[in-house]
Amino acid sequence: MEFTVRTMRASDRSAWADMRASLWPDSISVHAEEIDGILASENSWGFIAEAQDGSNVGFAEVAIRNYANGCTTRPVPFLEGIWVRPESRRQGVGSRLIEEVEQFLSDQGFRELGSDSEIENLIAHASHLAWGFVETERVVYFRRPIRPLVR
Repeated sequence: MEFTVRTMRASDRSAWADMRASLWPDSISVHAEEIDGILASENSWGFIAEAQDGSNVGFAEVAIRNYANGCTTRPVPFLEGIWVRPESRRQGVGSRLIEEVEQFLSDQGFRELGSDSEIENLIAHASHLAWGFVETERVVYFRRPIRPLVR
Protein backbone atom coordinates (compact mmCIF):
# COMPACT_ATOMS: atom_id res chain seq x y z
CA MET A 1 0.00 0.00 0.00
CA GLU A 2 1.29 3.44 -0.91
CA PHE A 3 0.70 6.17 1.66
CA THR A 4 2.26 9.30 3.11
CA VAL A 5 2.54 10.52 6.69
CA ARG A 6 2.37 14.16 7.73
CA THR A 7 1.49 16.28 10.73
CA MET A 8 -2.18 17.04 11.21
CA ARG A 9 -3.66 20.43 10.48
CA ALA A 10 -6.97 22.13 11.20
CA SER A 11 -8.45 20.81 7.96
CA ASP A 12 -8.03 17.26 9.33
CA ARG A 13 -10.34 17.82 12.33
CA SER A 14 -13.25 15.73 11.08
CA ALA A 15 -11.21 12.75 9.88
CA TRP A 16 -9.06 12.96 13.01
CA ALA A 17 -12.13 12.91 15.27
CA ASP A 18 -13.51 9.88 13.41
CA MET A 19 -10.25 7.96 13.84
CA ARG A 20 -10.01 8.96 17.51
CA ALA A 21 -13.56 7.70 18.02
CA SER A 22 -12.47 4.31 16.69
CA LEU A 23 -9.54 4.18 19.11
CA TRP A 24 -11.25 5.80 22.11
CA PRO A 25 -15.02 5.23 21.72
CA ASP A 26 -15.74 6.02 25.38
CA SER A 27 -14.64 9.64 25.02
CA ILE A 28 -16.32 10.74 21.78
CA SER A 29 -17.76 13.89 23.37
CA VAL A 30 -14.30 15.36 24.06
CA HIS A 31 -12.52 14.61 20.78
CA ALA A 32 -13.17 17.98 19.11
CA GLU A 33 -12.01 19.89 22.17
CA GLU A 34 -8.88 17.74 22.55
CA ILE A 35 -8.02 18.09 18.86
CA ASP A 36 -8.30 21.86 19.13
CA GLY A 37 -6.01 21.72 22.16
CA ILE A 38 -3.42 19.67 20.28
CA LEU A 39 -3.54 21.99 17.26
CA ALA A 40 -3.05 25.02 19.53
CA SER A 41 -0.26 23.43 21.58
CA GLU A 42 3.48 23.69 21.08
CA ASN A 43 3.93 20.45 23.03
CA SER A 44 1.63 17.97 21.30
CA TRP A 45 1.12 16.83 17.73
CA GLY A 46 -1.00 14.60 15.58
CA PHE A 47 0.28 12.65 12.58
CA ILE A 48 -1.89 11.21 9.83
CA ALA A 49 -1.25 8.43 7.33
CA GLU A 50 -3.01 9.03 4.01
CA ALA A 51 -3.38 6.57 1.16
CA GLN A 52 -2.78 7.75 -2.41
CA ASP A 53 -6.52 8.02 -2.97
CA GLY A 54 -6.72 10.55 -0.10
CA SER A 55 -8.33 8.19 2.41
CA ASN A 56 -7.06 8.28 5.97
CA VAL A 57 -5.56 4.98 7.07
CA GLY A 58 -4.16 5.81 10.49
CA PHE A 59 -2.97 8.37 12.99
CA ALA A 60 -0.66 8.86 15.94
CA GLU A 61 -0.61 11.47 18.69
CA VAL A 62 2.40 12.56 20.72
CA ALA A 63 2.62 14.91 23.70
CA ILE A 64 5.50 16.10 25.82
CA ARG A 65 5.24 14.87 29.40
CA ASN A 66 7.30 16.01 32.37
CA TYR A 67 8.05 12.38 33.18
CA ALA A 68 7.32 8.91 31.84
CA ASN A 69 7.90 5.61 33.65
CA GLY A 70 10.96 3.81 32.28
CA CYS A 71 12.35 6.83 30.43
CA THR A 72 15.67 8.43 31.35
CA THR A 73 15.19 11.94 29.98
CA ARG A 74 12.91 14.77 31.07
CA PRO A 75 10.78 16.11 29.59
CA VAL A 76 9.95 13.17 27.35
CA PRO A 77 7.73 12.81 24.29
CA PHE A 78 5.02 10.22 24.85
CA LEU A 79 2.99 8.28 22.31
CA GLU A 80 -0.51 9.03 23.54
CA GLY A 81 -2.24 6.93 20.90
CA ILE A 82 -1.78 5.19 17.59
CA TRP A 83 -4.43 3.60 15.41
CA VAL A 84 -4.60 2.04 11.94
CA ARG A 85 -7.78 1.14 10.04
CA PRO A 86 -8.36 -2.62 10.32
CA GLU A 87 -8.18 -3.15 6.55
CA SER A 88 -4.82 -1.32 6.45
CA ARG A 89 -3.11 -3.20 9.28
CA ARG A 90 -0.03 -5.36 8.76
CA GLN A 91 0.99 -3.19 5.80
CA GLY A 92 3.56 -0.98 7.51
CA VAL A 93 1.30 1.94 8.41
CA GLY A 94 1.98 1.77 12.16
CA SER A 95 5.72 1.40 11.60
CA ARG A 96 5.78 4.34 9.24
CA LEU A 97 3.81 6.51 11.67
CA ILE A 98 6.35 5.69 14.38
CA GLU A 99 9.27 6.42 12.02
CA GLU A 100 7.82 9.83 11.13
CA VAL A 101 7.13 10.63 14.78
CA GLU A 102 10.68 9.61 15.67
CA GLN A 103 12.21 11.76 12.92
CA PHE A 104 10.07 14.74 13.94
CA LEU A 105 11.12 14.36 17.60
CA SER A 106 14.77 13.74 16.76
CA ASP A 107 14.81 16.97 14.76
CA GLN A 108 13.73 18.72 17.97
CA GLY A 109 16.54 17.16 20.00
CA PHE A 110 14.63 14.43 21.83
CA ARG A 111 16.41 11.11 22.41
CA GLU A 112 13.61 8.75 23.44
CA LEU A 113 9.88 8.18 23.07
CA GLY A 114 7.73 6.78 25.86
CA SER A 115 4.50 4.86 25.50
CA ASP A 116 2.21 2.58 27.44
CA SER A 117 -0.50 0.02 26.92
CA GLU A 118 -3.15 -1.60 29.04
CA ILE A 119 -1.72 -4.72 30.63
CA GLU A 120 -4.19 -7.07 28.90
CA ASN A 121 -3.67 -5.59 25.40
CA LEU A 122 -1.23 -8.17 24.07
CA ILE A 123 -1.65 -6.99 20.47
CA ALA A 124 -0.45 -3.52 21.46
CA HIS A 125 2.48 -5.06 23.34
CA ALA A 126 3.52 -7.02 20.25
CA SER A 127 3.09 -3.93 18.06
CA HIS A 128 5.29 -1.82 20.34
CA LEU A 129 8.00 -4.48 20.33
CA ALA A 130 7.82 -4.71 16.52
CA TRP A 131 8.19 -0.91 16.30
CA GLY A 132 11.40 -1.05 18.34
CA PHE A 133 10.08 -0.14 21.79
CA VAL A 134 11.54 -1.97 24.78
CA GLU A 135 9.36 -2.89 27.73
CA THR A 136 10.67 -1.13 30.83
CA GLU A 137 8.31 -2.07 33.65
CA ARG A 138 4.80 -3.19 34.53
CA VAL A 139 2.65 -1.11 36.80
CA VAL A 140 -0.78 -1.44 38.33
CA TYR A 141 -2.31 1.95 39.07
CA PHE A 142 -4.60 2.54 42.02
CA ARG A 143 -7.00 5.33 42.86
CA ARG A 144 -8.58 6.41 46.10
CA PRO A 145 -11.21 9.15 46.09
CA ILE A 146 -10.63 11.83 48.71
CA ARG A 147 -13.71 12.68 50.70
CA PRO A 148 -13.97 15.91 52.64
CA LEU A 149 -13.21 15.45 56.30
CA VAL A 150 -16.07 16.16 58.65
CA ARG A 151 -14.83 17.82 61.80
